[in-house]
Amino acid sequence: MSDTTTTAAQTPRPGLTLAQRFHLEVYGYVLLKNVFRPEEVERMKAALYRMRDDPDLEAKRVYTHKHGNHYQLFGHLVEYDPALLDYAADPRLVPLAEDLVGGAVRLEESEAIINRRDPEAVLPEGRRVVPVGFHTGTRHGWGTYYEQNRFHCIFVKTLTYLTDVGPGDGGTAVIPGSHRMSWPQQEMIRAAMEDERLIHQIEAPAGSTLLFPESLIHSTTAITTDKERVILVSGYTPTMMREWMGNEISPEFVETLPEAIRPLISGSDNWRWRRNYPN
Repeated sequence: MSDTTTTAAQTPRPGLTLAQRFHLEVYGYVLLKNVFRPEEVERMKAALYRMRDDPDLEAKRVYTHKHGNHYQLFGHLVEYDPALLDYAADPRLVPLAEDLVGGAVRLEESEAIINRRDPEAVLPEGRRVVPVGFHTGTRHGWGTYYEQNRFHCIFVKTLTYLTDVGPGDGGTAVIPGSHRMSWPQQEMIRAAMEDERLIHQIEAPAGSTLLFPESLIHSTTAITTDKERVILVSGYTPTMMREWMGNEISPEFVETLPEAIRPLISGSDNWRWRRNYPN
């Protein structure tokens, strides 16, 4: 796997360095190591564990999907705990999303996954990576565009690892370059499954963030170790877009937000979209 990664502390201001932007253009993702300090990671993880143990999530407008006892997804997180709101509005992440979208953004969705090895899974022998469901959230050509020689996508994710992810720990798999290819998606997936060199699997220490456009084909991978994997994800779109179903923000919650982040969380800027290019 390509290992062009950087430490966020080396970046003098929010935003992507030239090397980070180039890596994202070529491969469709960039891994930013150690964006969050250990105490920040523990705060977010503790909020998700409280959510996992909460018997009344529906009343708190959190949706959840389970697959057996080994996999659970949670959505619409920002109204549940301040740590999860802080993640979605983090000033270290939002400018990265804006750079890739190409202008001001709103929160499109907030999700988290806690998963472990599936004890009933029968995994193919000899494979380095076992994707469990390659997919995209948009496609090149109708969800992407170029401006001033830079690639942009109207749906962007920041995926942060709250646990260390090494070989066999379920690191995100991507098909590099697929973010800007118009091949049929299933053909690209078949090609990657025929030759594992066409798949990059992310390994990262806790507190690292994966930035990618939703035109990049990506997947969770099967866990083969005994470690638990915890990730936190925010999706961002241009301000005129709608939130993902189930992620609608209640007016009462919007009233509690600081003015500075209300447009980001609620989408209240609507069509007032600002481009982020220098003069």
